Amino acid sequence: MTLIEKKNRTNSTDNHHEAFTDYRRLKVTLAIVLGVMVAEIIGGVFSGSLALLGDAGHMLVDALALGLSLLAMTLARRPATATKTFGYHRFEILAALANGTILILVSIYIFYEAYQRFLEPPAIRTPLMLIVATIGLLANLGGLILLNKASHRSLNVKAAFWHIMGDTISSVGVIVAGVVILFTGWFIADAIAAVVIGVIILWGAARIVSESADVLLEAVPRHMAVGTVIDTIRNVPGVNEVHDIHIWTITSGIYALSAHLVIDDQMVSGSVEIVRTVRHELAQRYNISHTTLQLECESCPTGLVCEIDQHDSSGGKTA
Repeated sequence: MTLIEKKNRTNSTDNHHEAFTDYRRLKVTLAIVLGVMVAEIIGGVFSGSLALLGDAGHMLVDALALGLSLLAMTLARRPATATKTFGYHRFEILAALANGTILILVSIYIFYEAYQRFLEPPAIRTPLMLIVATIGLLANLGGLILLNKASHRSLNVKAAFWHIMGDTISSVGVIVAGVVILFTGWFIADAIAAVVIGVIILWGAARIVSESADVLLEAVPRHMAVGTVIDTIRNVPGVNEVHDIHIWTITSGIYALSAHLVIDDQMVSGSVEIVRTVRHELAQRYNISHTTLQLECESCPTGLVCEIDQHDSSGGKTA
């Protein structure tokens, strides 16, 4: 077994373990969200707090979003088929896009509710409101701790993380508004807190939608520069030229590349070593695990693709 094959097998094992851990953490987080949602519904009814009932509705949306994330992770584990040769990995990206869109709609609804409260601030029983909101805050902080690490390696989990972040910020807003109302009787503080919450949620949602769209459009991963990758390949002994290069993301943490390599006319055994070295460099430097290389022994004819590649190799970056 070659070094690259060993590395790929190790990476595959690590990815499966991380995915299973992320799946369990999402399930625990979903249970927390459902528990807090029930508590807020009961608290909202008995306290007369529209803010708590609104936050409970927000948490219902989050519970549905977390369920969608769990479904996507379940489907993503299905093996590749004759018709879906990359498997079902993209379900995670579709779930992230759906969750990001839901977050945008939630933020718009929060703005609408805030506007209504500016016009007619509701009377609230603040002590019970503060108790339930504090319980919700502690539970949401637990959810954030569970999902924090996983959110950095999975766009799908990142979307779920932002749902919980929205709940956490909402709980903080409810507590701050409750304290202000308790000491000043200024009920409009609830609406001001809602606007701040909506802006923060909208900011996170826009990023998730943008990143999901980049993956679906097969854009170059944001942390890679095409020119730098081309230079890395060109520095491999035996590679004379690189052209028609494409780099994209299959799903979070899984990157693919295809390119044409111009090499000297030689025996197949020599060219195999060049391909092996290129794949090793791409895996080591950029974590590109799926590589398709076409070997040629003639220079690339002058054309648009070559001109783009030559421009990028000097430091440019394409999408």
